[in-house]
Amino acid sequence: MWAIITQIFPYAVAFTIPLLITSLGGLFSERSGVVNIGLEGLMVVGSFTSALTISSLYPVMGSAAVWMGLGAAVLAGAAFSLLHAFASINLNANQVISGTAINMIAGALTVFFARNITGSGNIQIVSGLSRRSIPLLKDLPIVGPLFFTQTYTTTWLVLLILFGAWYLIYKTSFGLRLRSCGEHPQAADAAGVNVYLIRYIGVLFSGAFAGLGGAIILVTYSGEFNGSVAGLGFLALASLIFGQWKPLGILAATFFFGFASTIANVSQVIPALALIPGLVLKAFPYVVTLIALVIFSKSSQAPRAAGEPFDHGKR
Repeated sequence: MWAIITQIFPYAVAFTIPLLITSLGGLFSERSGVVNIGLEGLMVVGSFTSALTISSLYPVMGSAAVWMGLGAAVLAGAAFSLLHAFASINLNANQVISGTAINMIAGALTVFFARNITGSGNIQIVSGLSRRSIPLLKDLPIVGPLFFTQTYTTTWLVLLILFGAWYLIYKTSFGLRLRSCGEHPQAADAAGVNVYLIRYIGVLFSGAFAGLGGAIILVTYSGEFNGSVAGLGFLALASLIFGQWKPLGILAATFFFGFASTIANVSQVIPALALIPGLVLKAFPYVVTLIALVIFSKSSQAPRAAGEPFDHGKR
């Protein structure tokens, strides 16, 4: 049993990391008071941009093009999220409708450009990131085979961003302003906080992180842009709610989804799980999420002003 766990654990972590960084982006947006269900579309934009960048630069730069692709995805995701920010903050549009529009526009535009570039709608990259085992740490008992064997560099990058996000939200004045805009924007405005600016920054974080999430899928286990991220943006949104809008809660929720999805994908090669229908295993994390949301709905810790347009004149 331990051998099976050590085999599937690196895959579970690889599946968790894009979910985690995208969900963290949603956290910044909703903590500022803007609901962003366009995470799926922003991931697609990040995946497309990184695929295009890597395929263009790889003949010249080699493996360094992968990191250029990741950086380009961050910038493209942030830039595309400005559409949602402008509609939600300046035009007071319904944030759910705006996020839905982002998902639809992103999928259509990226496939359109990909078809005009490659003729098929898909963009393959020559090479992505390689798995590496960390010397010395991989030999540690129990945790060594689980966390320090066959890992991607992006795994440690995203974990660093996670703890940086926790510090930024809970230990800095910017984090206090961000949370106040999501809880009591009128009071924050009365205290001199520029609510519009803080909400723009929150949405930009969501776009940058979701774009990075889409790019990480590409350079780790996908290797190809095909116009979809298989609903991981919506799963990241569910993880945000399941994690009660807290960084460490999101870490636990995304790891649960990552581990459960990995088990479902490899169940047919594990004798102990082969007896359970694969469809049941794949539906398991979503069913548990629905049950958890029902149970904890009364104690939900969602930002109180999330989804509510801010009007300076109502103060």
